Amino acid sequence: MRKNPDSPIRQPLAVIGVTILTIWILIAIFAPLIAPSNPIAQNYGQLLPPNSHNWFGTDSVGRDVLSRVIYGARITLPLSMMLVILAMLVGTVIGAIAGYFGGWIDAALMRFTDVVLAFPGIILAMAVAAALGAELRNAVFAVVLVAWPTYARLVRGLILSSKNADYVTSSRLLGASTTRALFVDLRPNISGPVFVLAALEAGNGMLLLSGLSFLGLGARPPSAEWGAMVSAGANNFDKWWLAVFPGLAILTAVLAFNFLGDALRDILDPRTAKALRE
Repeated sequence: MRKNPDSPIRQPLAVIGVTILTIWILIAIFAPLIAPSNPIAQNYGQLLPPNSHNWFGTDSVGRDVLSRVIYGARITLPLSMMLVILAMLVGTVIGAIAGYFGGWIDAALMRFTDVVLAFPGIILAMAVAAALGAELRNAVFAVVLVAWPTYARLVRGLILSSKNADYVTSSRLLGASTTRALFVDLRPNISGPVFVLAALEAGNGMLLLSGLSFLGLGARPPSAEWGAMVSAGANNFDKWWLAVFPGLAILTAVLAFNFLGDALRDILDPRTAKALRE
């Protein structure tokens, strides 16, 4: 009996990615029950190394690092997912409009997209976040601003390759509106690649958001955000535990998103799926 090529047995990276993400989501949900103490309470000695009472040590003001890493999942994970969803929505709408209508609308939207893509992502995000002020919501907006053009380019290309297909032309000849053509006829063909890109970009979005917090342009003290915690560790370089544990949290979450994105790409890409069957 032939195994299903899309089964978890044939997609171990998907299993690993989903498992890691599930663990982090559960940690974020049940943080008040799991964390040993309040993440902003200064209940312990300053800069204590990992020990039996503080498994991840304490920071410069006596806060438990383990508790802050656990509560940090409540900040970093939801914001990373939110900024990916926002960037996907904005980029998909712009790319669909540009690809479907073409002409001067396509030219104008794509030139604007090119302007955004011309700047290095982290530099543009830093400039926007600095101009708006050092807050997490501004950091999220800055990351969305630099992330949407990737989706727009992808969706535009998919629309251009599909809008003249026979089934779309037949639907328009039968009186289908532009909205129906986009959401009913064309949407199924672009959903898979867009979701794959979103899964792959979630890790990049988390890195950008954490990077802005690391530079002081995101989370403000005493927020337990992973990037800000790594920044605090950089200021006390000899106290390795301050940066290692939040850094490992970022690493595992980013790897999980990348594993999941790679697995989705293998499943949804017909050529890769065919190779898996052989």
